[in-house]
Amino acid sequence: MLDRRNGWLSRVVAALLIVGVGCAGEAAWRTTQAQRVEVREAARPRPVAPRKALTPAEKATIALFEQASPSVTYITSLNVQRDFFTRNITEIPRGTGTGFVWDDFGHVITNFHVIEGADRALVTLADGTTWEAGLVGAAAEKDLAVLRIEAPVERLHPIPVGASGDLRVGQSVYAIGNPFGLDQTLTTGVISALGREIESVAKIPIRGVIQTDAAINPGNSGGPLLDSSGRLIGVNTAIYSPSGAYAGIGFAIPVDVVNWVVPELIAHGRLRRPNLGVEVAPEQLMRRLGIDAGALVIDVQPGSSAERAGIRPTTRDRRGYIRLGDLIVGVDGEPIRSPNDLVLALERRNPGDVVRLTLLRDGKKVEVSLKLEAYR
Repeated sequence: MLDRRNGWLSRVVAALLIVGVGCAGEAAWRTTQAQRVEVREAARPRPVAPRKALTPAEKATIALFEQASPSVTYITSLNVQRDFFTRNITEIPRGTGTGFVWDDFGHVITNFHVIEGADRALVTLADGTTWEAGLVGAAAEKDLAVLRIEAPVERLHPIPVGASGDLRVGQSVYAIGNPFGLDQTLTTGVISALGREIESVAKIPIRGVIQTDAAINPGNSGGPLLDSSGRLIGVNTAIYSPSGAYAGIGFAIPVDVVNWVVPELIAHGRLRRPNLGVEVAPEQLMRRLGIDAGALVIDVQPGSSAERAGIRPTTRDRRGYIRLGDLIVGVDGEPIRSPNDLVLALERRNPGDVVRLTLLRDGKKVEVSLKLEAYR
């Protein structure tokens, strides 16, 4: 009798458990269905919030990029390689860089190190067309090179050229280039410093270089550095980074240098500029020294005609005080008010010409004559 009663109780308990599990399952199913409704609701696209008007600064940057980017080019350097077994000749990519259109004749400017050692180069314009480039001239000591493409004039968009002598630390700058092969990339920043010195491919210092915090990475080399008016103020050439990638310090060759090197390369294929045999201080350094006119001599090349003429460089004494060298204030009677004036006065002359320099030395005017030399 007890066994029957226990069996009956077991069956009742089992039935109740089944009913309970069924109710729980139904409740779980109903919860899942509700969750699915929520998911469907959440999966719908969010309504687009109205955009506020672009700020004047954003509009200016956009306009600058749209104006300047058609001038920027993508440069691919190639090497010819012969297969050891088949003796077949093939071309392999050597590297990439950036350049920009200089004029309506198809001249394209880039860094010398972008095309150094290349057997051939291709230039891709902003419109996507690619053109075979010929090397017109190169100056390793200035890390500049001039290429030329036979593109129709309507495809060429020369970049507006500015000046670098009046740049100020803190002013906005814009770099357009092809970092890591990503073409038409815009980065922005400010001028961090002026009058920097970097070493060129030829191991000759390039002085008066612009330092910027605008991101400059591998592939940006040869691209333009622009001011807020969209004018060329420098050619991006190097970065300072322990890792090889952008670390906040980039350098650009000032446009005042570019604007006298490029015509020399187009005309002669190399620098033939007459040289006084001296190095003059950049304007920024002169201002820091309290000099507002002339061209201060900071170095004299050993064995040069300037050394033979007795021109004095700027030196430091044993206590570290600066002893100013000669200040060039005239060339053949033409007043020299700045280092740029000196460059302009010499560009109309040739190596071998004799010039008369007016110097300011220890507060007194001194005149010397010397023969111009070829640029070293």
